[in-house]
Formats: sequence, C-alpha cells, structure tokens
Amino acid sequence: MASQAAALLLLGVVCFQFTAAEIVMDCCLKTSDKRLPSKILLSYSLQEAGKGCDISATVFVSRGGKTMCVVHPSERPWVQRLITILDQQKK
Repeated sequence: MASQAAALLLLGVVCFQFTAAEIVMDCCLKTSDKRLPSKILLSYSLQEAGKGCDISATVFVSRGGKTMCVVHPSERPWVQRLITILDQQKK
C-alpha cells in the first residue's frame, strides 16, 4: 500500500513538472530589416533562437503599444544603436 502511494505521489510530481515546463511564449515568426525611428520606440526585448522561439530577433514596442520584430542586433548595427538609445533613455 505504501509503495502504491509513493508511486502515485511520484507520478503526480512528474506530471506537475511537465505542466510547469510548458511556458507559453509570444515569439516573432519573421523579422523585418526596415529601419525604425527611435522617437516612436518605448522599449525592446531580445528573442534568442533555441530558448523557446525558432528565430533570434529584436522586439521593439512603440509608444502606441505596437510590437515590431526586426533582425537581431548582432546582424545590423542600426538595431544596436536603437537599443543603446533606449537604454540611455531609461537612465
């Protein structure tokens, strides 16, 4: 009886771990190489391939709340400049 209870408890823990590991992420499916004006941007986040998403990208959020997926900063210097500008505005 005790071994059945232990097995049932172990099964419950394993099922919980699988459920907890399934974190829903909002990923960019494609990116644009279109340059964005820094004055319309509010924030950014980096999306890395293999960490829950298929592609690497930079996700910019505009002052109007729109999200825009552009290439990763390692691919284009202009993206890194926008990130630097936004980081400086936070200070």
